Amino acid sequence: MTATDPALTALAQGWCALSLLHGRIEAHIERALQTRHDLSVREYSLLDVLSRQHDGEGGHLQMKQVADAVVLSQSATTRLVTRLEDRGLLERYLCPTDRRGIYTNVTEAGLKLLAEARPTNDSALREALDEAARNAELAPLVRVVESLNAPVAANTPTPALGA
Repeated sequence: MTATDPALTALAQGWCALSLLHGRIEAHIERALQTRHDLSVREYSLLDVLSRQHDGEGGHLQMKQVADAVVLSQSATTRLVTRLEDRGLLERYLCPTDRRGIYTNVTEAGLKLLAEARPTNDSALREALDEAARNAELAPLVRVVESLNAPVAANTPTPALGA
């Protein structure tokens, strides 16, 4: 294949369309969450992922797992955790079985804010998808997103869209 190969050109165009769809959705959700709840998409995603933790084996996520789930580096995730901890939305504590490990939980205030923000996130997502569906280039991707019914494994956090 050469750089001018039609298959590569189509692949690049598909990637550009996917990137465009993601960017539009994320920007729409970001505006809604910032305006109504003073949350960024990343902050919302982090609260959402951490709220899905549970007691028991494999229930609490290590920072690398959290970083993977919110699609950030570990250092960026740590900074994000610190910001939300400073706002009283998260708290860190030592792992009871490994004193080197640190876990992060969502506080009651964080759970309350997440519950208030979830409908905003969901409606902004729906609005962004509806708007994108009116674009002939993006409509096929919207249909694919809407058709996904991917089951979530028990110990796999689900990254929120825009994360």
